[in-house]
Amino acid sequence: MANNFTPEDLIQYLYKETTPEETAAIEKAMAEDWTLREKFEVIKKAAQRLTKFTISPRTESVLNVLKYAQKGIVEKQSMN
Repeated sequence: MANNFTPEDLIQYLYKETTPEETAAIEKAMAEDWTLREKFEVIKKAAQRLTKFTISPRTESVLNVLKYAQKGIVEKQSMN
């Protein structure tokens, strides 16, 4: 059975960003189409893996941003 749901549609469904009508249509399609269910499971597992990542900027990057911000403040103050 063919469906017209894109990966983006499934992502919106996963994050509960679909309308009630879209949600019902996606759930009906997944009940009838095992390939769509499989695609959704792949997306769901990928989203679960992404939540496990914790990314922090390098200390050097943070210090560079703070230095740049401080430079802007000093320049503004010298103009007044």
